[in-house]
Amino acid sequence: MVNVRDLDPSASPLSYYGSELRRLREAAGLRQAQLGEIVYCTGSLIGQIETAKKVPTRDFSERIDAALMTGGVFSRLIGLVLRSQLPNWFQPYAEMEAKAAYISTYQSQMVYGLLQTEAYARAVMATGLPDNLEELVAARMDRQRLLTRERPPMVWVVLDEAALCRPIGSSKVMRAQLEHLLSFRRERWVRIQVLPFAAGEHASLIGSFNALRFDDDPDIVYTEDLISGHMTANPETVKEAALRYAHLQASALSVEDSAELIMRVMEDRYGDRTGHGRRALA
Repeated sequence: MVNVRDLDPSASPLSYYGSELRRLREAAGLRQAQLGEIVYCTGSLIGQIETAKKVPTRDFSERIDAALMTGGVFSRLIGLVLRSQLPNWFQPYAEMEAKAAYISTYQSQMVYGLLQTEAYARAVMATGLPDNLEELVAARMDRQRLLTRERPPMVWVVLDEAALCRPIGSSKVMRAQLEHLLSFRRERWVRIQVLPFAAGEHASLIGSFNALRFDDDPDIVYTEDLISGHMTANPETVKEAALRYAHLQASALSVEDSAELIMRVMEDRYGDRTGHGRRALA
């Protein structure tokens, strides 16, 4: 195990978090086990976090702030810590995403990351067999906090019907995911359109992409390949992406008809097969 006295606070956000936790705990005159009792966890967990062997959660951070009366130090640090768990190539995009005033995305195979449930995200990420699955899931869930901040970005999603029909995780996971999509009907800053199979060939058969618009910076287009992601502010690329997105929106169902299709798929494909709890659509 790493000796906490040998831990380099500048090595990573997680290492800095751990060193600060140890420093403030010791300043409060508490042993690891004593602090663990106060915040309802084991002293072993405190030790693992102090030695950067375990990634803390936002809930843990808030409890530590209250216990050590830090003024919110760890609640502010945790976003940086969780973001550092994302793949290195994705971190710059996540930073830009958090600053965007308007996000538009076309997703051809799966639900957009900012709209995924935790169970759906875990099933998606598990396909890559990562060693840090839970940390990746926690980081994705933390990214979604931008949708609940005081001034969230406008998010417009065109979702291919394939993403609704592809069973990821289980029927229970998919049903909960589609219910989650439907819950955004109440949020005026999120709009979801479904591109139906009936649309046939369309403007982005080549795959998914995101476009970010900012108040004071150039627009950005983001795409991913098998290995990593790519951002560009090239004006011609941004213009081409905007044109293709306009065509996708025109080919997609209206927001209202999209919600009806999502509900229909949820009931027909992932409904209660015993007949209990099924809802009439008419």
